[in-house]
Amino acid sequence: MEEFWLSFRLLLLLGVANGSPVIATRLLDPRWRTPLDGGMRFFDGRPLLGPSKTRRGVIAAIVATALAAPMLSIPLGLGVVIGATAMAGDALSSFTKRRLGITSSGRAMGLDQIPESLLPLLAVQGPLDLSCFQILGTTVVFFALEIPLARMCYRLGIRNTPY
Repeated sequence: MEEFWLSFRLLLLLGVANGSPVIATRLLDPRWRTPLDGGMRFFDGRPLLGPSKTRRGVIAAIVATALAAPMLSIPLGLGVVIGATAMAGDALSSFTKRRLGITSSGRAMGLDQIPESLLPLLAVQGPLDLSCFQILGTTVVFFALEIPLARMCYRLGIRNTPY
């Protein structure tokens, strides 16, 4: 039963990490909207990541996840790791989507959810003694919940797109 509750708390932290940039955009736009890639282009001529990946979003994710972690009985340092690796997974998704010709904020089922949930779980697997089943299960639940939650946030005016 403890494994279930740990997975649930990690799912909440993944939600904080991935939702913080969206909320920061809503609260602070256009302030501090510096693109993470500095506007660079890859050798294929496409943006490295795109304009929606900002330093503000990465900082918001790391800080919010670090602050939320102790409230969920997870060490602050692991909250930092979860926030940072969730954003690394998100950046990896964006990089891959640009290579595939998908525009910034364009939809790519699975690619939009899996790296930003799987990478953080793998990063804290050792310190939290997560089983492969916990990692897989939490990733699948994150994938399944992200889509309806994104649509709900769109309807509430929190997100600009329903995905």
